[in-house]
Amino acid sequence: MEASSNLLTPEEMAALAAGIQDGSVETDTGFNENAQVRKHDLSAEDSTLGVNVSSLDMINDRFIRSFRLGLLEELRTSPRMIPKSVQLMKFGEYLADRPPPLAVNVVMLPPLRGQSMIIIDRNMIVSSLENFFGGVSKGAAPVPPGRAFTPTETRVINIILDLFFKCMKEAWAPLMEIEFEKVSSEINPNFAQIADENDLVILCHFESENGDAKGYVDLVYPYATLKPIRELLRSRVQGAGGHNDSDRKWTQDIHEAVGDAKLEAQVMLGNIDLTIGALNQLQAGDILYFKKDKNARIVINEIPAFECIVGQSGPNIAVKIESVIEPEVHKEH
Repeated sequence: MEASSNLLTPEEMAALAAGIQDGSVETDTGFNENAQVRKHDLSAEDSTLGVNVSSLDMINDRFIRSFRLGLLEELRTSPRMIPKSVQLMKFGEYLADRPPPLAVNVVMLPPLRGQSMIIIDRNMIVSSLENFFGGVSKGAAPVPPGRAFTPTETRVINIILDLFFKCMKEAWAPLMEIEFEKVSSEINPNFAQIADENDLVILCHFESENGDAKGYVDLVYPYATLKPIRELLRSRVQGAGGHNDSDRKWTQDIHEAVGDAKLEAQVMLGNIDLTIGALNQLQAGDILYFKKDKNARIVINEIPAFECIVGQSGPNIAVKIESVIEPEVHKEH
């Protein structure tokens, strides 16, 4: 079989190479020589995800307020909690900077799919334990990487975790109802494989400062967990002006909650000004004279609210509201 005539002979190849070296053969005659290129790995997931992390920042801000108060009530500790901006990274990059031992908790967030991870730093656990028993937070001493948590430390971890579930659930409530279900616990985050090393995760990092002790709590969502609701997250931020259905429901819930608040109402027939000396000299049978106003007054939490008439309704003493007392407006003179 004869060789194709389109192929160069060895002599022609040698002559072409010599021409390129001495410049007699032009080499800059190609097309698109000035085109700008960018490396793209088809096997890597796109980092322009469309998940609006600003909505997660708002959720985290709501979470921090209630979480800090909860720590004070449950563990008698009030650390300074600082939510960092939500980050997007590969799961392998996150694991590289998390040496054990840590309180690693794998959780599910129905109706969101997949598994997420909550990591509580050992410094936060030890400082909370010290504060609970009246000590001063100085931070945790170094321990071997394989050392498990003591039963007392495990109890503190469970208290922090239950509080985390409660506060994060409340923070998500204006957006959607989610639940938290604990799946497993580890001390090494490498054993909690909620995603592959090259898969993207969304990190919510909360730093803790309690005296000299500094720690953190991390909530790690796999991107696949939040991807189905990315449109909801985006619309929640765009509609943050107070005109969407979620905000209207939130306002309605607040009004209903305020409506159930209990107040103490008193019916004042009149008042008398007395000195301490005169009060101490009063004896049984003494008569106090005062000028009775035309109407009685209903006072709520020491604030005059209504003018009323005292009477009787059936067997009961009752009052009839005549008018509303407008709040006093203090003007500067």
